Amino acid sequence: MAKYMFMASYTTHGTKGLKKDGGTGRKEQIDKMIRGLGGTLDSLYYAFGDHDVFGIVDLPDHETATAVSLTVNATGAVQVKTVVLLTPEQVDEAARKSVSYRPPGE
Repeated sequence: MAKYMFMASYTTHGTKGLKKDGGTGRKEQIDKMIRGLGGTLDSLYYAFGDHDVFGIVDLPDHETATAVSLTVNATGAVQVKTVVLLTPEQVDEAARKSVSYRPPGE
């Protein structure tokens, strides 16, 4: 499973839905969606600032995460941005890989 952070911002339409469903109602719906895709919802927080919601989820693959983003964004109620999260061990593995690269102009 891969881990992702979804950062969401509600539109006016989405905010009206949030007021109707409440925070826990939206969390239940999100959890149901993620479980239906074979994943798990690690955490969900509402926030002040540029984004209204932060969710950490485990999903089977990047294609599934993309499907979530496309589907949610297509509603027009929420604008979602997706961040792929890496464990420290995954960064260690990446750091051990040899990469041949020449910077521009050198």
